[in-house]
Amino acid sequence: QVQLVESGGGLVQPGGSLRLSCAASGSIFSYNVMGWYRQAPGKQRELVARITTGGLTRYADSVKGRFTISRDNAKNTVYLQMNSLKAEDTAVYYCYITSGNDYWGRGTQVTVSS
Repeated sequence: QVQLVESGGGLVQPGGSLRLSCAASGSIFSYNVMGWYRQAPGKQRELVARITTGGLTRYADSVKGRFTISRDNAKNTVYLQMNSLKAEDTAVYYCYITSGNDYWGRGTQVTVSS
């Protein structure tokens, strides 16, 4: 079993920045994929970014150049640096890890509004 604890969400003005963190604990394979999905009201959950233990990354087109995903393998922690935030980035952000199975965090609210 794997547990995920997210932090770093909140309210920010358009153009601002936030950094999300997600720490995984439990039975984690040495090779895994961690990342973030988001879900806005009335919309489907969508992949934001993901990163492998080897550092390979993938981003949604809508966040390329603005968001950066990184991880600390020793701490089983993944980070999402979000810059130049837009109103359309408002959503609940969910951390996940694929380690044999898929595990999800509870989500953290990000609201971009003036």
